[in-house]
Amino acid sequence: MDATTAPRNLPGRTTSRREAHAVVIGSGFGGLAAAVRLGARGYRVTVLEGLDAPGGRAYVHHQDGFKFDAGPTIITAPFLLEELWRLAGRQLSDDIDLRPLMPFYRLMFHDGESIDWSNDLDAMRRELTRIAPGDVAGYERFMHMSEAIYRVGFQQLGHTPFGSWLDMAKVAPALIRLQSYRTLHSLVASYVRHPKLRFALSFHPLFVGGNPFTTTAVYGLIAHLERSMGVHFVMGGTGRLVTGLTDLIASQGNEVRCKAPVEAITVSGRRVTGVRLASGTEIRADVVVSNADPAMTYGKLLPPGSARSWLTRRIPGSRYSMSLFVWYFGTNRVYPQVPHHTILVGPRYKELLEDIFERKVLAEDFSLYLHRPTATDPSLAPPGCDTFYVLSPVPNLQGNVDWRERAEPYRRAIASALSAQLLPGLEQHVVSSRVTTPLDFRDRLQSLHGAAFGLEPILRQSAWLRPHNRSADVDGLYLVGAGTHPGAGVPGVLSSARVLDRVVPDV
Repeated sequence: MDATTAPRNLPGRTTSRREAHAVVIGSGFGGLAAAVRLGARGYRVTVLEGLDAPGGRAYVHHQDGFKFDAGPTIITAPFLLEELWRLAGRQLSDDIDLRPLMPFYRLMFHDGESIDWSNDLDAMRRELTRIAPGDVAGYERFMHMSEAIYRVGFQQLGHTPFGSWLDMAKVAPALIRLQSYRTLHSLVASYVRHPKLRFALSFHPLFVGGNPFTTTAVYGLIAHLERSMGVHFVMGGTGRLVTGLTDLIASQGNEVRCKAPVEAITVSGRRVTGVRLASGTEIRADVVVSNADPAMTYGKLLPPGSARSWLTRRIPGSRYSMSLFVWYFGTNRVYPQVPHHTILVGPRYKELLEDIFERKVLAEDFSLYLHRPTATDPSLAPPGCDTFYVLSPVPNLQGNVDWRERAEPYRRAIASALSAQLLPGLEQHVVSSRVTTPLDFRDRLQSLHGAAFGLEPILRQSAWLRPHNRSADVDGLYLVGAGTHPGAGVPGVLSSARVLDRVVPDV
């Protein structure tokens, strides 16, 4: 741990009744990580969650003996979790069984061809020689570029507060050198020619709400992140990380309160004084950390007129990510030939993304991410059964899709495609089923336009141009989570909490 990320107080240290009180709104990974970090620095911390269980997008559904992780399923930067456990005086491996996956995922194309993707260099050369022999050298050159982007975009910039435009000016030369002004797909296309390999190296921004054809090339760092650190799964499901983090918070003498929705952030002058719950209860605080969508924080939780700076005033009119349709289902049989992660690539790439991000219409075709966690952990389903979730990127609610009418036909279309391509006889074996639509992201998770990942990760909404981790409008207010710097995804939201070590004052 370097000096910029080390807590200013030793883990477990207490002050005289820890007079400084921090309230964290929301218990997603960003909020829970923020609570651990503030607790390690001597703050008394209260995490407030409106739902009946912690996790936010990482909520867990228990149904018919099946266990469904609602959101994140892939862990790619375990060192960020290891650091949180160390801050609480414990070891991650004592509480969490993190398993590396090999291969990371299988890419299945609509013509039946597939690629097993991994960080086994010999295996990757064999796969690429089979699919695109003329692109093997270009793939290696791109991976070198990905490493260079990672060293700047993640290691140097991911934990920089970007509270001033001068912070942006300092890194501009490096970003220009790494071609951040290009889109990721454009960068990939300059290294490889085969359409399937261009897809394989450029689709990752979809995991954080970005369109590869408009998202900055900085997201090319994900390829190196996967290669260098691997892709992991948490035994017991991703929700096990949520309970592990809540246990850390409790071990620090702090608490997570569920069924405690926050109605308002209270302010005196320019300074936060605490929060008011929907029940009317007021809780005083020296520091408030919001893990809510920035549009919710500035538009609903703060008093009217609090968003004074141009950056926060423009939040409602910013570009927002796509949403997701997710079908969780359990089967009364096992599909042993299906790997842990499968990406089923539809017949269109750019055109489908234009339907989703630009035209905001629900297309008849789709590309899907299929998660079968029971391939690694059979305990997530009853004996002889399988647990699945299938995810389809769809337009956010700025489009005109009536999900109350379209959800079931869309689910049936996905089931039919899965049955034909990968899971024979699927519908007759489904014994547990539930869906999440953009309406759930809006109504349950309080995300503007039902956007699954908050702000779209384009260059003009990145770093200093993204809502700041330390509010420029209200003293004592801080932001973590997908909507602030550095962005969405588990590494991104954990890094947003890491930034707090640089901007929240000492106790």
